[in-house]
Amino acid sequence: MSNAAVITPVGGPTLAQERRLVTAIPGPRSQELLDRKSASVAVGVGHTVPIAAVAAGGGVVVDADGNSLIDLGSGIAVTTVGNAHPKVVEAVQAQVAQFTHTCFMVSPYESYVAVAETLNRLTPGDFPKKTALFNSGAEAVENAVKIARKYTGRPAVVAFDHAYHGRTNLTMALTAKAMPYKSGFGPFASDIYRAPMSYPFHDKLTGPEAAKRAISMIEKQVGADNVAAVIIEPIQGEGGFIVPADGFLPAVVEWCRANGVVFIADEVQAGLARAGAMFSSELFGIVPDMVTTAKGIAGGMPLSGVTGRAEIMDAAHTGGLGGTYGGNPVVCAAALAALDVIENDGMIERAQQIGEILLGRLHALQAADPRVGDVRGAGAMVAAEFVDPTTGEPDAALTSAVAKECIAQGVIVLTCGTYGNVIRFLPPLSIDDDLLNEGLDVVASALAAR
Repeated sequence: MSNAAVITPVGGPTLAQERRLVTAIPGPRSQELLDRKSASVAVGVGHTVPIAAVAAGGGVVVDADGNSLIDLGSGIAVTTVGNAHPKVVEAVQAQVAQFTHTCFMVSPYESYVAVAETLNRLTPGDFPKKTALFNSGAEAVENAVKIARKYTGRPAVVAFDHAYHGRTNLTMALTAKAMPYKSGFGPFASDIYRAPMSYPFHDKLTGPEAAKRAISMIEKQVGADNVAAVIIEPIQGEGGFIVPADGFLPAVVEWCRANGVVFIADEVQAGLARAGAMFSSELFGIVPDMVTTAKGIAGGMPLSGVTGRAEIMDAAHTGGLGGTYGGNPVVCAAALAALDVIENDGMIERAQQIGEILLGRLHALQAADPRVGDVRGAGAMVAAEFVDPTTGEPDAALTSAVAKECIAQGVIVLTCGTYGNVIRFLPPLSIDDDLLNEGLDVVASALAAR
């Protein structure tokens, strides 16, 4: 157990930064909530960690039974600056006391404009930009596609193998994985096409080779003149934290430019310091036409954005974009605080430091255990892919068993990947080194025990 510092979230309890198990997981109070959930919440809404969370901050989540779990998931990359960050809490409290809603489309307010100005400044590209705000990553993606179609006058959109872009009807069509995201929920939106992704661990192709393969498929099966947009996660998230080979993304961007196709970077999971740069696109030397953001943008509050070249963003007619809650004032206040922390409190550097620890520990694990087939990622967005060492085939059963044992031992980890054989590490950037290393010790022990 860690003896690291104690933190006091604003308005919350003092949280010791330690792994602490006082009951089995789940404990009786957590089980009581899970029983209530089973009786009252739709079965389609699942959960990964069987606890009743009552507090979180730094690098821990505390449950109703007094267990303190090391958080290596950040609520799926949301609490990037840390749960209940004091600056975010203060900003939210101040805004709630002023007003909670007017609807920006009815009575505009300054904080929405300020968030747009900040995203216009922070996203890659030295050209005039504009932004529209929404509630979720899926909404951002869906609106980016709407805008690109309106701007180009073309219908087709190309996504990639292993992609995850959301759970709405259009974004389910863009998402590659059937279970649990798509099965039984169709038919889906039309004019969506899928190209092969660069996946170095499996395809063994160079970036230019993989790009040539993808572009050939687009030109032959869709036709360049029909394509409104190509959308891609520069580092794929749910698909397995796949990092494309060098040269893949620049070649795809070059093709888009040559053919009047809008290049959309889905930075919902990898953006805003998570991958050790303000946006993961920067790691590959690319400048998207449009960028979608969400997750870590507002310190745990629901907000998303679409930011892009001004001439593209202005293609939609007045009234064509929006939504009742998009850019809510309380959420915008949280976002301004979180973005200030990300930009000015060393979050990018901290993500890089966490990445060094994650990659170092996991590469050592890979060298000692052939079941760890690949280790990849950037910044505080790193994954290990598990395989059968004899056949090289994905080992989803091992992955699930390791993840469940980690949770039982008080470490929150998340699985992902098209084949269900990847454990992803997304710690909050507020975690301390001792706690992070202890969590990785638990992962190593869980693997060794299988």
